[in-house]
Amino acid sequence: MADLRELYQEVIFDHNRNPRNFRRMEDAHRHADGYNPMCGDKVTVYLKLDGEVIGDVSFQGSGCAISTASASLMTEALKGKTLAEAERLFHAFHAMVTDSEGEPRAGLGKLEVLSGVREFPARVKCATLAWHTLHAALHDEKAPVSTE
Repeated sequence: MADLRELYQEVIFDHNRNPRNFRRMEDAHRHADGYNPMCGDKVTVYLKLDGEVIGDVSFQGSGCAISTASASLMTEALKGKTLAEAERLFHAFHAMVTDSEGEPRAGLGKLEVLSGVREFPARVKCATLAWHTLHAALHDEKAPVSTE
């Protein structure tokens, strides 16, 4: 168990130090802004759509290691997914980090490294900020997202 936890920490540290898809997307079809007042995390999520498929996704912002790693891992998981698949992934991820019962959900791949966040309720909002911001972008909502 300790080895698995260390592996998870390495993945989170790597995505925090070298976030994937960390850039402003000038030609995005949709974007949304999110803010976590508890931690000060800020994120903007950009989506470029090819019909109903997410052709490209990126993010920009500043935040803690959990927030940045979650956004980075999220962007890797979303490329090539349909909007409906992205919606299902949002709900599955949210359940994984908020459900105090049970084990990590199978099928979430690398996203499962963040399953341990549920043991630290103060960090759940850090892990879910990018996901709630994605959800707003999926639904083309213009109001900024807040975790409060």
